[in-house]
Order: sequence, then C-alpha cells, then structure tokens
Amino acid sequence: MSARRVPVAISIAGSDSGGGAGIQADLKAFARAGVHGTTAITAITVQNTVAVSAVQAVDPPIIVGQVSAVAEDLGIDAVKIGMLGDVATIEAVAQALDELPAGVPIVHDPVMIAESGARLLALDAVGALRRLIVARATVITPNLAEARVLADDGDLDGIELVRALHALGPDNVVVTGGHRDSASDLFFDGATLTELPGERHPDGAAHGSGCTHSSTLAARLALGDGPLAAARHARAVAAAAVADGLRGLGAGAGPVDVFGLVRQK
Repeated sequence: MSARRVPVAISIAGSDSGGGAGIQADLKAFARAGVHGTTAITAITVQNTVAVSAVQAVDPPIIVGQVSAVAEDLGIDAVKIGMLGDVATIEAVAQALDELPAGVPIVHDPVMIAESGARLLALDAVGALRRLIVARATVITPNLAEARVLADDGDLDGIELVRALHALGPDNVVVTGGHRDSASDLFFDGATLTELPGERHPDGAAHGSGCTHSSTLAARLALGDGPLAAARHARAVAAAAVADGLRGLGAGAGPVDVFGLVRQK
C-alpha cells in the first residue's frame, strides 16, 4: 500500500433512514477514523428513532456487485459486516467475500434486533450466519443478547460465552459491554481473555453504538492495528459517541454522535 494512499473500508450493511445506525453510522465512524468509507447496502429500512416500519432486502446479485465494484477499482483494506437479514443475503455476502484477496480483515457485528426492538435477522438465518459469516471473521462484535443467540445458550457470560463463540470459527471475539452487568467489553483471541473496561453512560444516546464500535474496529485494522489494539480503540470511540449522543433528536432512542457535534458547539 502506498504511503500516500488512504485505506479503504467497506461496510456491508443495511441503510437506516434515520441516520443513526447501519450504513450511515458506519460511514461517519470510518470518516472519524481517517479511512475512506465505501458501502454495499444489503437492505433498505424505513426507520426513525421510534421504530422500523418496513424492510426491503436488496437483490443478492446487486449486493455482490457492489462489493466487486469497490474491490476492483478502489481496493478494500477491511470489511465491516452488519445487518444481513435473511439466508439469501448471507449467501450473497459470503460469495462476495470469496472474491476478495486472502487476508483482508473482516469484522462482523451480528445485528439481530434494532434499538427500537424490531427484529432485523430472520430466525431461520442464524445457522447460515454462523456457518458462512461468523466462521470466517477476523473479529465478531456481538452484544450479550446476540452472543447468546450465536452460542445457542441464553445463560452464558464471561469466559464460557467467549469460548463458545470462538469455537464457531472467528479468530477473535469481542462481546460488547452495553448489555452486560459490567460495562466492560470482553476480548478473546482463543487463548487469553482481556477485559476492556469503561464507563456506562445511562444519560447518553445509544442508537448506532454497535455499528460505530464495529466499523471503528474495522477502520483501525485497515490502518494497521492488531485486533486487541483495534478493539480498545473502538470501545473508547463508541463509549464517547454514546456519551455525546443526540438525546434531543426524535422521540425514541437518540443516535450516537461520533463527531461530538453538540460538544463542539
């Protein structure tokens, strides 16, 4: 990679019309991290801070085509994968990943439920997600509820949970702390469990926090960080974005603010 070339990250995820999560959050996080953000949209949601009222999946060939177009012209230094929705979409993304050069880091945030409570992943798609996406990821970044679904055990936490997730095939596991009793993220590389502590921000706004975390992590991998360093950085950026969250926007869960817009004013 040329010393003058800005790294390129691609987000393969759904669009949030409210601008708080999904592709929109990912592009903001990429920009904040200093990488060029590109996209392959998997679904269009009719969404605001209160609810997701409709979802339209993108045709699988268009998903594959978006990734191929970016890879052929700009190159891809890291991949962030978010909302996939159904089996056909998962299979299309797996096909697109097959066409990328070996060694491109892949970060997967297994989006299942929106902040508003809407289901974003079909129940019959979890097995395909484990087999085709989770198993090939460099890092997966589920929250506690998502991690337990992937592990197929609703009671696990701590070392037992991260071991169960690592057994599915990813190189590294991060279980984010937003829904755990402790606010700490858990990072596991197959050998060592590392707690990444931080404050909880109950007065913040958290819509898009998982997207911001995973896309920041992917950006840091594109910039050359190792997975643990990238996870530490992502945890700090996501927490600050929640603390600065735009609580006054909308009637529901406000969006995170990765740029600290209100604080800057």
